[in-house]
Amino acid sequence: MKEKYTEIYRDFLIDSILGGICISISGIVFLNVGGVIGSVLFAFGLLAIIHYRWCLYTGGAGFIFDFKQFMWLLFVLFGNVIGCFLVGSAVKYTEPFLIEKVTSIINNRLMLEPLQCILLSIGCGFIMTTAVKFARENKFLPLLFGVPVFIQSGFIHSIADAFYISVLPFSYINEHFNDLMVYYSLIVLGNFIGCNLVRILKFDRTV
Repeated sequence: MKEKYTEIYRDFLIDSILGGICISISGIVFLNVGGVIGSVLFAFGLLAIIHYRWCLYTGGAGFIFDFKQFMWLLFVLFGNVIGCFLVGSAVKYTEPFLIEKVTSIINNRLMLEPLQCILLSIGCGFIMTTAVKFARENKFLPLLFGVPVFIQSGFIHSIADAFYISVLPFSYINEHFNDLMVYYSLIVLGNFIGCNLVRILKFDRTV
């Protein structure tokens, strides 16, 4: 029995790491291309995660129904962040010119007030859950459109930002560590609220 649970946790962690890797690859494309085209290409990561049934924090946050599933969701977030930092570490070595772009993005993020962080993250979470609901019914256009919509709207995706943070120089992370931790906690919370926005407003856990 213990070996069975160990295998389950291992597979779940691997699926979560792969989810983070997919979002990071999309982040690389967006940093290199930018604009509307880069936003559309970012959708590749979400499409891959849906196809392979890998795990993503913002893909599952709107579909939990009890405390046990919530704890699993935190485990997914942990795995996603690991995947992002694996890719981010590689990017700092292979494409160091992206460090300046990422630093600019995070500088702007840290200038936001707490409520701004939460509200911008709520918008992203709402779009993500809506897109995933359609994708689970093999309707992928909302996902293809939803990703560029949240990016072009300036909404914040916690896993994408985990990748951006992982590309930052270590000196920057050390200098702004506390601010980064507060900021990241706020956007994780905001994404969670956004992913469950319909259920919250309708007082319906089954939506």
